[in-house]
Amino acid sequence: MIGVYDSGVGGLSVLREVRRLLPEADLLYLADQAHAPYGERSIAEVRRFAETAIGTLIARGATTVVVACNTASAAALGHLRSVFSVPIVGMEPAVKPAAAATRTGRVAVLATPVTFQGAVFDDLVGRFAAGITVIPHPCPGWAAAVEDRWPDGAEAAVAEHLRPLLASGVDTIVLACTHYSFIAAVIAEVAGPEVAVIDPGAAVARQVTRIASPDGQGTTRYLTTGDPVRFSQQIERLLGERVVAAKA
Repeated sequence: MIGVYDSGVGGLSVLREVRRLLPEADLLYLADQAHAPYGERSIAEVRRFAETAIGTLIARGATTVVVACNTASAAALGHLRSVFSVPIVGMEPAVKPAAAATRTGRVAVLATPVTFQGAVFDDLVGRFAAGITVIPHPCPGWAAAVEDRWPDGAEAAVAEHLRPLLASGVDTIVLACTHYSFIAAVIAEVAGPEVAVIDPGAAVARQVTRIASPDGQGTTRYLTTGDPVRFSQQIERLLGERVVAAKA
């Protein structure tokens, strides 16, 4: 079984990609909505929440885990790998492909504030973006908006955030929060056809296929630490699937 974990609904975008590549795998999704949003939490808090969530997935049978949350990956991935023995796949901002794609040498990374804390982001920029201007751009409130209502109505907020970035010559935008995948089309439309929008979800799913067993019945189960009824409605809105989520 492959466990997929996020603070909320963002990781559903990664789950969708994993399911597309591994239709026969059994998937277990956990949304830690009781503690969301993670973006304004401290690193210590996110690390604690992540350890509890991964423990829950493993206790329920997960043999491979995807931390489908950039904030949790930035805050806790190394710690999680030191605590648990199962393979753990995390998210990291797609700085390397962005550096290869940019023509102007200016790249913007959209993420929650916590994603830019610590050494992970700075290390990626140092390793893969020599000579490139990488602009970390926090988007407070976006993850919560995707939880509640977006992509409907996201255009105005997206345009407000992108306007100064585009004016500065940014031609490549990295989505470094899985929630933002659900507004990728809005971001691309606002940015225009000359701007590349990079979503790492498919690349993460390909990594899962390299390490996870594809055996199973093709089942998908959904857990939340929050309200299962609300979570079921969110899944239907974002994935178009009617499911019954359970309390974690």
